[in-house]
Order: sequence, then C-alpha cells, then structure tokens
Amino acid sequence: MFTDIFVQLLQDKGITPYRIAKETGISQGLMNEYKSGKKSPNIQNLIKIADYLDCSTDYLLGRTNDPNLHKK
Repeated sequence: MFTDIFVQLLQDKGITPYRIAKETGISQGLMNEYKSGKKSPNIQNLIKIADYLDCSTDYLLGRTNDPNLHKK
C-alpha cells in the first residue's frame, strides 16, 4: 500500500526520489527501494517523507483517504 501511494504522490507533485533523499537525508538507495516496493520505511523515515510531501503518515500507509488529516 505504501509503495502505490508514495509513487502516486511523487508523480502528482513532480518530485523525484533523488530530490526527497537529498532534502531529507534518507539515502537514495533506500528511497529507490521504497519506490520499488522492496522495502518499507521505518517510522523515522516515514515521518520525514510525510513531512516532506505535506501529508499524514496515515495517508502514506493507506489508513485514510485524506492526505490533509494532519492539518486538522
């Protein structure tokens, strides 16, 4: 579930995994593994990705359809 949502957000926002990696400090290798579905992020990286993409961790994990849940 994470991978599908993550890839869709990248496409919608026009952001590359390299850019997120560079700006969050997460390695590019890990970011590529997240995108391909080989790995899921640990909680610290999930939070960094959610903050960067301005969405909730619950949205990234498929627990809600509201990406703005964290803003309420």
